[in-house]
Amino acid sequence: MNPCMENRQNEGRYAFENYSSFEAWKKEAKPALMERLGLGHWLAMPRKPPVPETLWKHETGLGTIEKIRFEPEPGEIAYAYLCLPKQVEKPYKTFICLQGHSTGMHNSIGVEWCDETAPKKIEGDRDFAVGCLKRGLAAVCLEQRAMGERGTSPERRPSCYEPSTAMLLYNRTMIGARIYDVDRLIDYLYTRSDLDLHTLGIMGNSGGGTTSMFAGALLDRITHVMPSCSFSSFKDSIGAMYHCICNFVPGLLLYGESADVVGLAAPKPMVIVNGRFDPIFPLDAADRQFERLRRIYKAAGKEENCVHVVGEGEHRFYADIAWNAMERFL
Repeated sequence: MNPCMENRQNEGRYAFENYSSFEAWKKEAKPALMERLGLGHWLAMPRKPPVPETLWKHETGLGTIEKIRFEPEPGEIAYAYLCLPKQVEKPYKTFICLQGHSTGMHNSIGVEWCDETAPKKIEGDRDFAVGCLKRGLAAVCLEQRAMGERGTSPERRPSCYEPSTAMLLYNRTMIGARIYDVDRLIDYLYTRSDLDLHTLGIMGNSGGGTTSMFAGALLDRITHVMPSCSFSSFKDSIGAMYHCICNFVPGLLLYGESADVVGLAAPKPMVIVNGRFDPIFPLDAADRQFERLRRIYKAAGKEENCVHVVGEGEHRFYADIAWNAMERFL
């Protein structure tokens, strides 16, 4: 038999429809997905909360921004902006913010990457931290592995290819590494008394949305999830056209489809954001997967916690409609 045909016949071993109940499905599907991502390598490491180093700190009209760096694992340096709002009582409800394939996390606070004191106009509502601060939320903007300041390109082009392929040699994935970085960041956030971690959301666009989907599904301490322009079907998005290799997980379609990943977040509040004319995460496939996702949430007893909003544009974030949907859960 043609191996490709055999794979198609074996697709979706952990599809929700193969199970009699939400609980039975989640019990088997969650560890299976973690294994696909190679997360066991990172989760087996000794865990202590990271002790970050402050690189700079300054006041803005919306609040305080502090840049930190820390080691999520020995020898790996991560960077983040911790953004705390003005005129809001502590502890602050908090969102982790993730940029996609771009020059990096500096876009979240609306500054130039080569001069973090210089304001920059950010297109497509990707200044996530600014949006959070305006709404009285703390934002923690994490630089993703192989992007921005954690890449190898002097022009700040994404540098995902070599580290992603190297991880595959060890049965690990870049998505798994990025989830682990988020988890280690949360370890640090739990040491702070000024953050209300009963509300700890995660959001991002494109490659940041992808990490938000997977981390929101697998990390129990995340409470709210808002991925943008990353939800479609795997087959019709990353499986149908050129995408960065960091999107790929060996055997992912044998596991299931996007609803079978994102549905593991149920019953957490979930706002899926798509662009009607997004060419790389097609809306028609997203609509079909969202119908499956809504059935998963219904089985979890919280169908109303699953919302799909669509912006009238292409591949970007849509702040107004996304936050209008999410704020009722806050």
